[in-house]
Amino acid sequence: MTHRALLLLVALLAVSSHPAAGAGATVPALSHWKAGTNYQLLASPQPTNAAAGKIEVDEVFWYGCGHCYALDPALESWKASKPAYVDFVRIPVIWGQSHRQHAKLYYTLQALHRPDLHAQVFDAIHKQGTPLSSRDDLEARAQQLAFLESKGVTEKDFNAAYDSMTVAVNLQRAELLTKHYAIANVPTLIVNGKYSTSVGEAGGTEQMLSLINDLAASEKNR
Repeated sequence: MTHRALLLLVALLAVSSHPAAGAGATVPALSHWKAGTNYQLLASPQPTNAAAGKIEVDEVFWYGCGHCYALDPALESWKASKPAYVDFVRIPVIWGQSHRQHAKLYYTLQALHRPDLHAQVFDAIHKQGTPLSSRDDLEARAQQLAFLESKGVTEKDFNAAYDSMTVAVNLQRAELLTKHYAIANVPTLIVNGKYSTSVGEAGGTEQMLSLINDLAASEKNR
C-alpha cells in the first residue's frame, strides 16, 4: 500500500468513527411505549393544518362524555406546558344528532372567540344537568342560546356565529375526520394525523400526556 493510500484509509476510518453532525441530537425514546398497545398507527393518516415546523395534536371529544369531562383539566394544564412546536386542536366527534349539536356549540364558541366557555359547557352538562342537546334541533339551539346569553353573549352575536359558514365548514371537517380516523371511543388523542392513543391504552392520564409529547417529538425530529 502506498503512503498516500495509507493516509486516505486513516482519514476514512477517522470519519467513520465519529457520528455525523446532528446524529447525537436528543430524540425521545419510544422503546418504553409499545405500538399496537400504547398507541396505534392509523390505517389512513390524514394531513393536518399545522404550520411548517409544527406538530398537531388533536383531541377528539364529546361534551356529553364523562371521560372527556374528567380529562379536560389535565389537558388544560398540559396546554400550558406543552412544547412550543405542538399545536393543540380539539375536534368534536360527530356520530349522531346530539354529537352534531354539541359540535356546533363548540365551533360557535370558537367563532365567538369565547374559548373560556369551553369548560363551562362541560359543567353545565355534567354538574348542572343541562343537556344542551335535544331530539329537536330547534330546542337544542334554544338551550344553547339561553346558556350563552347567561354568559353575556347577545342573541344577535349568537345567531351570526351559529349560522356562519365558518361553523358549517368546521362541522363538515369534524364529521369527515370522525370517519377517516375511525373514531370508536372518546376521548382519543391524535398525533400528527398518524397516531392515536387514549388514557386506557397509555396506562393513565399522566402516561398519555407523556406519550403524546414523545410521539410529537419523534415526528418533529424525522
